[in-house]
Amino acid sequence: MYKTYLKRFFDVVLSFIGLLVLSPILLIVILLLTIANNGKPFFFQMRPGLNGHLFKIIKFKTMNDKKDSKGNLLNDSKRLTKVGNFVRKTSLDEIPQLINVLKGDMSLIGPRPLLPEYLPLYNEEQKKRHNVKPGITGWAQVNGRNAINWQQKFVFDVWYVQHLSFKLDVKILIQTFQKVLKSEGIYASSTIVMNRFKGNN
Repeated sequence: MYKTYLKRFFDVVLSFIGLLVLSPILLIVILLLTIANNGKPFFFQMRPGLNGHLFKIIKFKTMNDKKDSKGNLLNDSKRLTKVGNFVRKTSLDEIPQLINVLKGDMSLIGPRPLLPEYLPLYNEEQKKRHNVKPGITGWAQVNGRNAINWQQKFVFDVWYVQHLSFKLDVKILIQTFQKVLKSEGIYASSTIVMNRFKGNN
């Protein structure tokens, strides 16, 4: 009952309320990122959702597009703006995904949507993470986020799929707020973003 109907109901209601309540903050962030990123406050990218079907995710753009003399993008640490660093540390960069939730591409709670090129790299067990809609936050996020390795992350994702319930979603939501307030697990060790998944070999 919850997985089939109520989860979607709560997604729509809470996402709408979230966008409404956070709208003043979002407008300020949009303005600051527009200035920092030469008129580009948002970041769009294709991600796999339920059953691996692709959709376009929306996030706040925390890095600029500066390139070297050869036309290649500079590394992440050099492109991360001061505003972007703050937005990422406070997890505000994830808030625009509430629009994805309203559209039905995502859920508030679920395995994080990763890159399309990872799809052929998953083993049969890891593929189960796509048996539910991806989420803005999830079981892996409250158990380490970027501070854990890929194998641990996938174990948490599949565990969530197999134990999905209203009680678990509420627990994850509460722990997410706690993690955000403490800024825990935002970065993987000393890197800005987690290393790319290269398969299980």
